[in-house]
Amino acid sequence: MKILIATGGSSHSEKALRMGAELIRCVDETPVVLTVARRKQDQPLAEAALQRARFLLADVPCDIETRLRHGRPVEQIIAEAKEGSYGLIILGERQTHTLKARLLGSVALQVVERAACPVLLAKGEIRPIRRILLCDSGAVVPSLLSRFTAQLADTLLGEEHITVLHVMSQITAWPGVPDEDLQASAEELIEERTPEGEWLASGLEVLSHPGIHAVAKVRHGAVVDEILAESQENDYDLVVIGAHRDAGWQRVLLADIARELIKHLERPVLVVR
Repeated sequence: MKILIATGGSSHSEKALRMGAELIRCVDETPVVLTVARRKQDQPLAEAALQRARFLLADVPCDIETRLRHGRPVEQIIAEAKEGSYGLIILGERQTHTLKARLLGSVALQVVERAACPVLLAKGEIRPIRRILLCDSGAVVPSLLSRFTAQLADTLLGEEHITVLHVMSQITAWPGVPDEDLQASAEELIEERTPEGEWLASGLEVLSHPGIHAVAKVRHGAVVDEILAESQENDYDLVVIGAHRDAGWQRVLLADIARELIKHLERPVLVVR
């Protein structure tokens, strides 16, 4: 898998480089570090950012390629990802304060919404990825879990603990779900072979690889609140969420959930199309 790391030389960009250093040890293709100069006079700063990236990645056991593009960061990151057929984009996210940024979204959020490949937002504490929280409703086909394993299997070392989380609520439940199922545990749903239980069981089967310890977990309540609570209570190294381009009301609902999670999660977030 080919990895693109975007940097601008700032502290949040350095988190992206440290995150990249954890992942590029697992892949065969040469990773690329990209920076973007908005104007010609910005080129010295862009070149300094690439020099800093080379220094921070000096100890990784592979060659690193660096590239400099000119223009608006979002457009150039998306163009590079498309032209280079990358399998993953890594970039940092900084808190935005301007009105324009709040209306349009940060560079990171705009890349998430426009990229065809998964995007990893490096935020919070960056450390080796051993504990992963994968948040999937099971309502979209192919499921997030299937997309995660198909697209990002190369980044797994085989030493991970993966929790597959499903949040049961009146909004996200399968049509016709009995009230008692809305309070059931993952084990009870699997034992009773409910639609959610069948999906959770199949998910655990997908993750049945040597060295990977996978468990299913169900929480009850509002989706965003329960995912945030789970991520904090069990201190995961990475949270995996989905993003979709559906039509109608589902697109608005899912986009709102993804945006809220990206905004409030204080740890690395992987967004998988």
